[in-house]
Formats: sequence, C-alpha cells, structure tokens
Amino acid sequence: MMQNEHRKYMEEAIKMAERAATYGDIPAGAVIVHGDKIIARGYNTREAKQDATGHAEIMAIREASEILGTWRLIDCDLYVTLEPCLMCAGAIIQARLRRVIFGAYDPKSGMAGSVANVFELPANHRVEVTGGVLEERCGDMLRSFFARRRKENASE
Repeated sequence: MMQNEHRKYMEEAIKMAERAATYGDIPAGAVIVHGDKIIARGYNTREAKQDATGHAEIMAIREASEILGTWRLIDCDLYVTLEPCLMCAGAIIQARLRRVIFGAYDPKSGMAGSVANVFELPANHRVEVTGGVLEERCGDMLRSFFARRRKENASE
C-alpha cells in the first residue's frame, strides 16, 4: 500500500482522536478500511463511559464486525493514532485483521514493539504491522493533551 494512502487514512484516525480529546479522553482514534473504503471509526471513550475496554481500536472493531456481519475482519486494515496496548493487540489478532498501521509509538504500553511485540508471538493469525505513520502529528497531539491536563491539575 502506498504511503499516501496510509497518510490519508491516518488523517481520518486523527479526526477521531481529536473527538476523544473533546470529551476529555486521551486522544486516540482509529478507522478500519475494507477495500478502499472506511467502514468503521472509533475513538477512546474510556473516561467518558468509565469503561476500561473503551479504546479506539475496540470501538472500531465492534463497528466493523457489526457492519460486515462477521467478527472475522480478514480483508480489513486498522489505522490507529497510537501503538496498540496489550488488550487491543489481542483483539486485533482475534478479529483476524490483515494489517495494523499506527502513528505514535507508546513507550509505556505499546505492544507492537515498544514494550513487547505481541504480533511476533506464534499465534493462529499473523498481522502485518507498520508503525510511525504521521508519527510526529500523532505524538504532538498526545503531548499537548497531557501538557494541558498537567496544567489543569496544577491549577486545581
């Protein structure tokens, strides 16, 4: 897949991440592409819904499965602004996604290479992983979110 296409879809994931931030959640967003069409979108809702599983990837996987009428997302690609955590990496493998393309690396809980690489474990399904797409933009969005949060907490 061309780098331009990766950027185009990551831009859409960034829009989802911005939506999460407006609700006070960590700005993480995801889209799922089937063929050349975005079929599902998700953003982090963990704080808004007080749901530990409310990560962008999970929300997008649920929507894509509902739209396609199957949990097997074999011909689908997931674009997400932040490297998947352990829970999301497991869900990506379980959903049989073809590819995961992420923006910013997560040195604290990233499971696509930063802390560990779940996708390299011998499993029943292999996922192709590409990291660092629009990495600076995705990372800046997270850094500015946490800087604002620290400033707000300091003024309380």
